Amino acid sequence: MKKSIGLFVVLVLILIFAFFAFTWIEHRMKYVISDAVFVETDYLSNVGFNRVSGKIIQLYKKEGDLVKADETIAKIDDTDYKIQLENINYEIESLKKQKSQLENQLSRIIQENELNQKITSLTTQEIDKKIESLSAQKSQVEAQIEKAKKDEERYRNLLEKGLVPKAKYEEINTQLKVLLDQKKAIEKSISELNVSKAKSKESVELVKTQGQVSKEIQDQISALENKILALTKQKEDLENQIKYTELKSPYNGIIAKKYVSIGDIVKAGQPVYAIVKENSFYIKVLLEETKLSGVKVGNKAYIKLDAYPDKTFEGEVESIDIASAAKFALVPRDISAGEFTKLAQRIPVKIRITKGDMSLLRVGLGGEVEIEKK
Repeated sequence: MKKSIGLFVVLVLILIFAFFAFTWIEHRMKYVISDAVFVETDYLSNVGFNRVSGKIIQLYKKEGDLVKADETIAKIDDTDYKIQLENINYEIESLKKQKSQLENQLSRIIQENELNQKITSLTTQEIDKKIESLSAQKSQVEAQIEKAKKDEERYRNLLEKGLVPKAKYEEINTQLKVLLDQKKAIEKSISELNVSKAKSKESVELVKTQGQVSKEIQDQISALENKILALTKQKEDLENQIKYTELKSPYNGIIAKKYVSIGDIVKAGQPVYAIVKENSFYIKVLLEETKLSGVKVGNKAYIKLDAYPDKTFEGEVESIDIASAAKFALVPRDISAGEFTKLAQRIPVKIRITKGDMSLLRVGLGGEVEIEKK
């Protein structure tokens, strides 16, 4: 009886072992299994301050913190940049005031110049007309003088002969003197008008001089405009530099590494944080070449990570590398002599995660994967 029970137990154990052995073999035939599994990411970026250097006064995030795109995550001291900006703003305002004063002066000179040109033009025309009129009068008086001289000479001869009364001769002589005085008065007026005309010409030269002064002022205004433009560009650069004193996250993600501390002096481009982009994790499997059979893009995969043994992540094969991992090693194997130890090469396989709590993932975690065969 005891012998029969013992045989039954052995038979049951054999059946159980056979069942599990069959299940294990069947599972191995359906799945490729590997423990060369690592969590990786397509987006792991070192971020730092661009174009500016300085002392770090704020670090708003620590390792493991979530960040949003364009969120400020660190800041360096911007005091020196702000002082430079204030100085440039003061200088720009000062130059603008100088420019405004010169523009007002130029406007006044231009107005005066235009008025003087009009006055000078009208005065010259009026003087020319008066001189022309007086010259005509002088010609008439000279003709009358010539006639009066002849009359005076004739009456003087008649007076000497006693043929005319003395009063008549004196009347003719007086007329001659009056005409001579008229001629002198006309000549004096013409002379005075010529002097006025000369002064008018001097006014023309003054107008030209004012025009030269206007040009010089315009040159000064242009020089100030160039200075203001150059300072404005410096101002824009400083304003950008002040913006660059705040370090922004390039995308939603997680802080993977903090390289510096508050009070450190950093240079432009020096890494401050390493950030992993949100939902950029994938599983990298270094699969032995002997297990590649049946593994194709699109195959389902099930991943268990050592850090979370009670959780299963699902995914599918996204790509299978064209070369082995050893091909890109820092010191590739030299097989040119034909002497080497034959080892199973590993081919990198990328698995995109389709199901699971992505917030648990961290770059570098290891585990095990099962890939369905097709």
